[in-house]
Amino acid sequence: MKIWVASQDIADALTELPEGLPSLDCVVYDGRTPLPGPPEDVEIWVPPLVPLPDTPGLLGRMTSLRLLQTVTAGVEPYLPHVPPKAVLCNARGVHDAGTAEWAVGAMIAMLREFPDFAAAQARREWTYHHTGVLADSTVLIVGYGSIGEALERRLAGFEVDIVRVARTARDSAHGRVHGESELPALLPEADVVVLLVPATPGTAGLVDAGFLARMKDGALLVNAARGSVVDADALLAELRTGRLRAALDVTPVEPLPSDHPLWTAPGVFITPHIAGSTPASVRRTRRLVREQVIRHLTGRPLDNMITGHY
Repeated sequence: MKIWVASQDIADALTELPEGLPSLDCVVYDGRTPLPGPPEDVEIWVPPLVPLPDTPGLLGRMTSLRLLQTVTAGVEPYLPHVPPKAVLCNARGVHDAGTAEWAVGAMIAMLREFPDFAAAQARREWTYHHTGVLADSTVLIVGYGSIGEALERRLAGFEVDIVRVARTARDSAHGRVHGESELPALLPEADVVVLLVPATPGTAGLVDAGFLARMKDGALLVNAARGSVVDADALLAELRTGRLRAALDVTPVEPLPSDHPLWTAPGVFITPHIAGSTPASVRRTRRLVREQVIRHLTGRPLDNMITGHY
């Protein structure tokens, strides 16, 4: 059975499978070299973290594909192009720890003004003053899935109030989850708004001028979702007035061009889409892919199957 995987690390996880399973012809293909063989022969594909430029064309040639297992929670580059006989699965849960940890770190960094103090250190300036604090804040989590739950667990000791929002309202083990339609009423009360929604047609431009205008003065926007979720021009307008601040792990274009105005906007902290890029994510990706391949080979139900948009 032919399988293409994104890295040698994943290939190593598939070298010793339980006895009795079909042998695998496992090839590493990260998109930076010519195709390692005919795509028509590939039955399982684990694409790289950064989608290939011609993903639709490649999937169109994968006529034998039966399992498309991403290493990301987002599947937007693949969803419209999955071959008819293939199953699409995402990596839900793999990046929960890293992304939730980044979100907590970004909140603290911005509220306690760490970027400003780092710049002052570089200038050898002692700039003593009071800062903001996370304690006693209201944190609004927009996109309350597995990462949102991981974030709430990590915020448990910070003495904050958590408000949860998902596409549809429901009750969870942690409390009430509001529906997206309730956002306009919830935004004015939040000190921190964390974006964790997937990139779908419904979330594109979700954070527009109206959304931002409803946020309270001095609030912090934390985007660990996708750049397409935020209207960059509307965010820039708010940042330039100093009314809002933002911490962004994702941007409208990646890599963000050196002349993009977000780089020099006041009150913004940018990291280059690294929230989930951690050793924990690598370990969990290995385990997930191995288990999914075994499930596929033994005919057992797969985890994280994508139906509809998500």
